[in-house]
Amino acid sequence: MRLTDEEKAMADGRDGPAIAKAMDLLVRYGEALGAEALVETRNVTGTVTATTPFMRDFALERGGMDAVFSEFSLDSQEVVAIPKVKAFSSHLQLGFDPHHPKEMGVSEEMVRFYKKSEAEVARLGVQILNTCTPYQVGNVPTRGEHCAWMESSAVVYCNSVLGGRTNTEGRESVGAAMLTARIPDWGLHRDEGRRGTIGVHLDMPVESVEDWGLFGYWMGDWVQERVPVITGAGAVPNLPRLKHFGAAASSSGGVEMFHLVGITPEANTSEQAYGGNRPADLRHYGPRERAATLERINANGSDRQVDYVMLGCPHYTIEQIWEAAQLIEGRQVHENSALWIFTPRAIKDVATRNGYTRIIEAAGGKIMTDSCSAMSRAVPPGTKVVALDSAKQAHYLPAILGLQAWFGTTAQCIDAACSGRWSAP
Repeated sequence: MRLTDEEKAMADGRDGPAIAKAMDLLVRYGEALGAEALVETRNVTGTVTATTPFMRDFALERGGMDAVFSEFSLDSQEVVAIPKVKAFSSHLQLGFDPHHPKEMGVSEEMVRFYKKSEAEVARLGVQILNTCTPYQVGNVPTRGEHCAWMESSAVVYCNSVLGGRTNTEGRESVGAAMLTARIPDWGLHRDEGRRGTIGVHLDMPVESVEDWGLFGYWMGDWVQERVPVITGAGAVPNLPRLKHFGAAASSSGGVEMFHLVGITPEANTSEQAYGGNRPADLRHYGPRERAATLERINANGSDRQVDYVMLGCPHYTIEQIWEAAQLIEGRQVHENSALWIFTPRAIKDVATRNGYTRIIEAAGGKIMTDSCSAMSRAVPPGTKVVALDSAKQAHYLPAILGLQAWFGTTAQCIDAACSGRWSAP
């Protein structure tokens, strides 16, 4: 790889052993990918705290958070002191909600350890956003900005909707990027990697959040890691719709970027989106494809009794919490069911000021933060059947926890929470 003089100095140890190890990791990583150079990034999003029992025990046995960062973010068995980060860095979701330890099945000892590790990470200069949707709470890259982000649903939103440039990174590469403000220059950092390669045409209106989730789930399964160019979208979708669309596409497939012609920033026209490429294939999405996708995503649901309704994957926007509050106000969660809604801490603060937390809690639901049931592996005791308005969560939660899952609209999910039954067709 070609390194600048500044990068050579970091690699040679000018700024200390942690940064030298970070540079060594990035060079090895870049060479494995075929990258010829590194690119400067001032926007990193990832996970560096210790919120699982394994990470906690590792930290206690090996010497604290420096040991965790050294091993899992620098690929170093030698524990080195970790300096403050060089790049603006945001923390993703955790393994549990520290404000609801009982519901998460987490001990007070674990919460105390987490608060200590959070303080250590904040000392490094990492923003404690604790969400899979950093773009909702202050981290909004500009078009063309080079980023280093983890979390598949955040990556596809960053690339496609915001026009930022990032590949799907891991804990190791983001940790190294935080310390060096560098990441390998390959894939979606480069113009040629962002050009469309395959076409999708909509033969029907895609309007609701549920519609966009189903469309994304169908598309991801076909497209996999390619860059689709979508035509025929019609009405411009808002943040929740694009959030659910990208999350579903990156779950059923490996989509890291899409172009919506006339809507997303690098697709004013089909010609711009393809950038000179000829589409390898073109498929149409219409009522038949939608119906087949809905049947497929609900294939493991058989018991109509719903024990648990989970909303907030990716984390709910304030608009979605507002909608949920409207749907449940004056009603009551069934005694045999539970309703948990996950959102960033900052958005819960807004929901509380607006009275939505009071409405949802009065109905028997809970607004939770920092995590979700897939990340925490936590559901209400005795849960066998879950209802979801997230195609991504409907994809993952049955596999992770062995549950039956029903996917539908937010209104259908609220009805299920209040009746204890899934009544949608």
